[in-house]
Amino acid sequence: MLARLHSHAIQGMEACPVEVETDLGWGLPAFSIVGLPDAAVRESKERVRAGMANSGFDFPLRRITVNLAPADVRKEGPSFDLPIALSLLAASGQLKTGKLESYSACGELSLDGSVRRIDGALSIAEGAHRLGHAGVLLPAANAREGALVGGVEIIAVESLKQAVDFLQDKASIAPTRVDSGALLAGCHNGQLDLADVKGQQHARRALEVCAAGGHNLLMIGPPGSGKTMLARRLPSILPPLDIREAIEVTRIYSVAGLLDEGRSLIASRPFRSPHHTISHIGLAGGGGKPRPGEISLSHMGVLFLDELPEFSRAALETLRQPMEDGRVAISRALARVFYPASFMLVASMNPCPCGHLGDSRRQCVCLPHRVAAYRGRVSGPLLDRIDIAVEVPGLGREELLGAASGETSATVATRVAMARARQSSCLKNSGIYCNAQMDAHHTAVQCRLEPAAMQLLEAAIDRLGLSARAHDRILRVARTIADLEAATEIGPAHLAEAISYRSIDRKGWDGI
Repeated sequence: MLARLHSHAIQGMEACPVEVETDLGWGLPAFSIVGLPDAAVRESKERVRAGMANSGFDFPLRRITVNLAPADVRKEGPSFDLPIALSLLAASGQLKTGKLESYSACGELSLDGSVRRIDGALSIAEGAHRLGHAGVLLPAANAREGALVGGVEIIAVESLKQAVDFLQDKASIAPTRVDSGALLAGCHNGQLDLADVKGQQHARRALEVCAAGGHNLLMIGPPGSGKTMLARRLPSILPPLDIREAIEVTRIYSVAGLLDEGRSLIASRPFRSPHHTISHIGLAGGGGKPRPGEISLSHMGVLFLDELPEFSRAALETLRQPMEDGRVAISRALARVFYPASFMLVASMNPCPCGHLGDSRRQCVCLPHRVAAYRGRVSGPLLDRIDIAVEVPGLGREELLGAASGETSATVATRVAMARARQSSCLKNSGIYCNAQMDAHHTAVQCRLEPAAMQLLEAAIDRLGLSARAHDRILRVARTIADLEAATEIGPAHLAEAISYRSIDRKGWDGI
């Protein structure tokens, strides 16, 4: 007898439809799984055998063949345990096939027949909705996550027996419902406050501009000047995620298996700070079984690279294309997957190996060739993609001993939100949500210069030798500064401030 059941395989961020076909033939008892399964899928034979027996069902002593179609898509992970068990029960006549045609199923089986959580439940629910399925059977631990997708029933099952009873109408299971708006509104991060930072008014201003336009930021200064402290307070002035962004971030963490148990929605912007020993695969994603890297885990949030020159050259070079495209492409022999990567890069570094070049308090002991070699670890093309570079000098005695007197994060966040609102209005229906994401066309339309500002830009191009990319990035930063002041056109003051943030374009970084 032959039975079929719908399921899904995760490829990148998407759920690929898979049809689980089970055939019971005559001959010596055997259990074969075909259709390009990995080791975890092949091992499901033993979990299914024990799970069926311990749930009170008969395991058929027949020649069992399970085909996971299409056969050219690699099947990975234990999420096929539940659909294989259900299709096997249907093929052996222990489960009526009525509801099987309109529902799909995913879940890992324990040896006692209970259903364990899986990765990628949100993508699976979206895939079921896209295919027009009435509903999808998911582990109870994943049900609230899957219920973020409207238009498809999410049936939470805790065991194989409960799934069978539901499909045979012996038990009624109400579809899981969640209020995504309430989950988003109920998020309290306990974030650090910008008011804790002493001094560094120039760097604080750069941080505000960075947050208002979604720009990349590089902070250069001696050890202990507050670079890391400033970076860790950036999320506190960023606009909160809207529901669309929150679901998109949650999908990434769900696929990566990093969604905490009991947490169905990531409601705050990510802040990722990987160690400098991270590999290029850990940063960009990939591996034998592709998974999102730190770049994608920072989507809609902040990727903070502390001590930028200490990262390997290979790892840093993987940042270049995602910073332009807003996504990561990973190619393998059997598939090519994409992960979103629209992030703000915030990096910090010392001006030299000892960290005290230009520091009035301590003398630098580095030879010129060592300084050049240290800075040369960060390539010019990567630096060209940095919108804002600022010096963060060491604090003097008065600033260290005095009380912090800067604005609170709430005050700065209000201005940032107003600037983002203006950008959303100007960039409506463009698929762009901040100035940093504008392409050449949008930059030409949105970044209108006053005559005096145009003259200043011409002088800056001649003096600094700006590349075409640096020219566009200066205009976008100037547009953000104008948005913070509710100005329609970019004036000389806005452009001058934007140019001042391009210290990396000065020959030899002589401004530092």
